[in-house]
Amino acid sequence: MSTRDDLPTPAQGLVLTHFLTVRDVATSRRFYADVFGGQVVLEENPCIVKIANGWIIMNPGGGPTPDKPDIILTAPEPGDPVSSFLNVRVADIAAFYEQAVAKGAQFLTEPLDRKAELRCYVRDPDGYLIEVGQATGLLEGIYADRTDPPGE
Repeated sequence: MSTRDDLPTPAQGLVLTHFLTVRDVATSRRFYADVFGGQVVLEENPCIVKIANGWIIMNPGGGPTPDKPDIILTAPEPGDPVSSFLNVRVADIAAFYEQAVAKGAQFLTEPLDRKAELRCYVRDPDGYLIEVGQATGLLEGIYADRTDPPGE
């Protein structure tokens, strides 16, 4: 049985969770538990995986409900533009990267130095983009170079 500490149920204030619409709950549950060392606290409906000091909540997509009329939840399709992504901060990106690759994670690149941080990106089984980063220069007031948005 799960305890209050296992679930995103604050005794006071708030906690932050991240919800993902997934195609296959079991596949996504396994990915987040294996690659990010998560603890599965609920298997289904919704699936909840506790990772460090946060939770990923997963369910299949679906149509509108009384509390979200006119909203349809779907997993991303390949090639969809990205407007939001999960951002995971680690103490040792080289070790995390090596362990995650050994567990089957497929990163877009190896960790790259962005002055303020080392970072890389991985996609989950549904194609959600996840940034993995380690603060470096940021701790000394060094920031990454700005990049212009497309079309500017």
